[in-house]
Amino acid sequence: MAPSSTASRQTRITRRGFTLIELMIVVAIVAILAAIALPSYERYVRKARRTDAKQALLDYAARQEKFFSTNNNYAEDATQIGYANATSNPVSSSGTNYYTLTFKTTAAPPTFTAMAEPLGAQVADDCHAYTLDHLGAQGNLPALTDTSLNCW
Repeated sequence: MAPSSTASRQTRITRRGFTLIELMIVVAIVAILAAIALPSYERYVRKARRTDAKQALLDYAARQEKFFSTNNNYAEDATQIGYANATSNPVSSSGTNYYTLTFKTTAAPPTFTAMAEPLGAQVADDCHAYTLDHLGAQGNLPALTDTSLNCW
């Protein structure tokens, strides 16, 4: 016997789409996943930007050591070793500055200290500012209380 027209019409109606409750469940699941994934993603992006700061400090130290090998003193002015500004320069990552590199040199005894200070979104990074001196001592300011961070 053929199904009645009312039964076939009900079958078509129930198969048309999603209910509002089903859509709200999907929206809730997506919101929960986004709430978990977004902070994790931002943490990894900040960690990747740290590499630019460390690289800039190591580049500065290499330039200072090269200058020291020929002049028996560290460059008092960063422009002497190829930087645009004498005391601070931006550290660029994909065209955006996330750190500022600052320099300090003393003549007697010859020493230097360089620091990469975070800017903008990078200020939220747990590792804060990076430091490097003429002895190769690497550190963070303020000093880290959480030794598990392993910033350098």
